[in-house]
Amino acid sequence: MRILVVEDDPVLMDGLKVGLGLAGATVDDATTCADARAALAAARFDAVVLDVMLPDGSGLDVLAGLRARGDTTPVLLLTALDEAPDRVRGLDGGADDYLGKPFDLDELNARVRAIARRGHGRAGPLLKVGALVLDPATLAATLDGQSIALSRREFAVLSTLMERPGVIRSRMEIEERLYGWQEEVESNAVEVHIHNLRAKVGRETIETVRGLGYRVRGPA
Repeated sequence: MRILVVEDDPVLMDGLKVGLGLAGATVDDATTCADARAALAAARFDAVVLDVMLPDGSGLDVLAGLRARGDTTPVLLLTALDEAPDRVRGLDGGADDYLGKPFDLDELNARVRAIARRGHGRAGPLLKVGALVLDPATLAATLDGQSIALSRREFAVLSTLMERPGVIRSRMEIEERLYGWQEEVESNAVEVHIHNLRAKVGRETIETVRGLGYRVRGPA
C-alpha cells in the first residue's frame, strides 16, 4: 500500500512511518493541511491517516474537500478528540474509520489494511489468484501451499497486480506503490522485480502487455 500520513507531531510521525513501513507500506508524510491537500492533488494513495488538529486548520476540512470533489480515497482519522460526538462528526464527514490517541500500532495497521481493502472492493483479508495467495497482514506468500520468500518491494509489486487480476497495471502505477515522493525512482526497478517474481511464482503468472504494463492472469 501507499499511504499518506498527515501528522504534525514529529515523534509520532516517525513512529507511524516506521510502523507502517515495517508492515509493508510505502509512506508519504505531510504536517499541515496545505501540504496534505498538495499531496492528495498530486498522487494517488491507498489510504490516508489524517490527524484532525493541524497547525493551519482542521483535518476535517481536508477530508471535506476530498469528498466534495468525489475522491473516495479511504481515510482514517487520528486524533486526541475521542468523545462520541467527535467520532460521529468525523464519520458523518466522510471518514472511513476513527482512532483515538493514544493507540496501538498493530491496531492502526489492521484498521488501515481494512479500509484499504474495502477501497479496492475486497471483503476478505487475503489476495488469491489460483494457487497463489498473499497475506497483507503478515507479508506472507504461498504457492500451492508452499511458502515463497519475497522482499518488501516484490510483495508490493505482486499485491498491486493481484488486487485486480486480469487488469493491466502500468509501470507508473507500480512505481507509485514502490516509492514515496521523496525517494528516487530507479529506472529499471519494476522490470527487475517482475523478473525476480517470475522466477518465484512462474513466468506464466505475470504477463507483459507490450507498451501498456503487466497483469496477473486468473485461473481459466
